[in-house]
Amino acid sequence: MSATQIEGTPAAGVGSDLTLVLPGRGLPAGDGWAWIASGWTLFTRAPLMWIVAILIVFVAAIVVGLVPFLGSIAFQVLNPVIAAGFVVACRSLERGGEFELEHLFAGFKIHFGKLVVVGLLLLAGYIVIFLAFAAIAGFSILGLIFSGHSHDAVQGIFASVMTILLGTLVALALMVPLLAAYWYAPALVVMHGMAPVEAMKASFSACLRNFVPFLVYGIVMMVFAILAVIPFGLGFLVWMPLAIASTYTSYRAIFTDEAAPGQAVAA
Repeated sequence: MSATQIEGTPAAGVGSDLTLVLPGRGLPAGDGWAWIASGWTLFTRAPLMWIVAILIVFVAAIVVGLVPFLGSIAFQVLNPVIAAGFVVACRSLERGGEFELEHLFAGFKIHFGKLVVVGLLLLAGYIVIFLAFAAIAGFSILGLIFSGHSHDAVQGIFASVMTILLGTLVALALMVPLLAAYWYAPALVVMHGMAPVEAMKASFSACLRNFVPFLVYGIVMMVFAILAVIPFGLGFLVWMPLAIASTYTSYRAIFTDEAAPGQAVAA
């Protein structure tokens, strides 16, 4: 592999040469498919490195997860840092460069503190959603769920199935805006040096403005996910890079003036 240089500084961000468009443009429904097509273009430029990077992250998650409780929390907080590394790799690929392993760790060098704050805010959101579920379903139900499969536990869970269902629906409803706030935050931080809260606000606003193309995108990616399961789940080695790359190309289409690969910039 050739030596690479990660462009950008902690102050400017990797995408300092891109014009940031705020609050982000609204795009037509067809762009949901265009994001996927452009993401596929980025994947085909370095398919082996994409798969290797996904496997590295998967193994790292397993190793960190061996540390009870704290390991899972640490990996959750570092999710935006890892996501930022993939953003840097995508930027390199679209400019005709390579996907180097160094790119995967770019988030540890550029705006690391801000990315960790995004991770902490996401974790806080998960905790709030968990507490909302517990408040509706009942904290005693949580004890039954985590107590195993004893006869009393199963009976208690079945007796409270309606409150559990209601709590689950509320949790899912709260999860949507949380994920919308997170979706583009790592890219906005690492590419433009935005503050964590501002990046999450911009991400949420952009997702709201692009509800229809996101609906198209979600349906197509769900179909692809079902197909990815068929070959013993190995298809996810392609589906996951496609999901990451298409998220990047959607960020480029919504938040920047310069067109991403295979895309025209909307007015």
